[in-house]
Amino acid sequence: MNSQKFSLEKLAGLVQGQCIGQADLQLSGMASLEQAKPHHLAFVNAEKYLAEANQSQAGALIVTAELQAQITTQQNFIVVANPYLAFAILTHVFEKKHVETGIESTAQIHPSAIIADTAYIGHYTVIGAHCVVGEGTRIESQVKVDDNVEIGKDCFIDSHVTLTGEARIADRVRIHASTVIGGEGFGFAPYQGKWHRIAQLGSVRIGNDVRIGSNCSIDRGALDDTILEDGVIIDNLVQIAHNVKVGANTAMAAKCGIAGSTTIGKNCVLAGAVGIVGHINIADNVTITGMSMVTKSISVAGSYSSGTPMLESGSWKKAAIRFKQLADVPLTQLVKRLDHMQSQIESLESTFKLRK
Repeated sequence: MNSQKFSLEKLAGLVQGQCIGQADLQLSGMASLEQAKPHHLAFVNAEKYLAEANQSQAGALIVTAELQAQITTQQNFIVVANPYLAFAILTHVFEKKHVETGIESTAQIHPSAIIADTAYIGHYTVIGAHCVVGEGTRIESQVKVDDNVEIGKDCFIDSHVTLTGEARIADRVRIHASTVIGGEGFGFAPYQGKWHRIAQLGSVRIGNDVRIGSNCSIDRGALDDTILEDGVIIDNLVQIAHNVKVGANTAMAAKCGIAGSTTIGKNCVLAGAVGIVGHINIADNVTITGMSMVTKSISVAGSYSSGTPMLESGSWKKAAIRFKQLADVPLTQLVKRLDHMQSQIESLESTFKLRK
């Protein structure tokens, strides 16, 4: 961890918060309310955490003005409108920083590659012909950067990442361990009982401030590029197929799978294990809940779900049998039965009214 210390007043200034209490209190890290010690800063994001806040040993708390008034055991505060956002900002202050620059002796760099003086290239990394690595970018050990790949400024490329397919990566992009960007898309033409490979001629374009987790695959396009716009965040174990376009600031949780030539709008949220078929469009500001399967385009913003919720095993088996029986009944018969039941209910209601 970073051993540097910061005063409460300094930290409050970094998040444009109000410093209350001992302004010169020195803090050297952040911790949860339960684990915090007197040299730690913690945050309180809702009233449900007030009991933990009053019992916490943290040296200071990040709170709203409303929450601060309800905490009686603590004297030192940073008061802000959004404690969680302030916490996110201050984590970067205490984050361990890597300051090395230059190229390690075991790295192999093609003579035609352009590497910024302030970049760092780790051990056993291989960088191909005509690549570009921007200022302040850090590439860890054993990364493979194929020919004609461009990486912007202040990026972080973790160990065992492969960048291929002439990918273009903008500024402040983070790509975590063992992810493959620009691999061959899954394109085959069926003919006479065989699959005939389609050469993938497109690339991948990744915008500014994108974060991609570990063990992800983002395939290059067959003809047009696969595109991740600015601010997209992707969890671990996500597959994005060829020619997919993901709009700005969209988030995907682990194990999502996006089939080819799908367009996903801006500010969307895909929860864990969402699957999306190919060649459909999803509008801006759409949320899809966990383990949903999207089989057609979504044109209106909102929250969408599919699948069945968890039940006790016996109940689930009964429900599954009933669901199958329901599928076996023609829809027209169901509609007629429902109409008949509605007529009976209306008739009973009329009878009761007459008796009154």
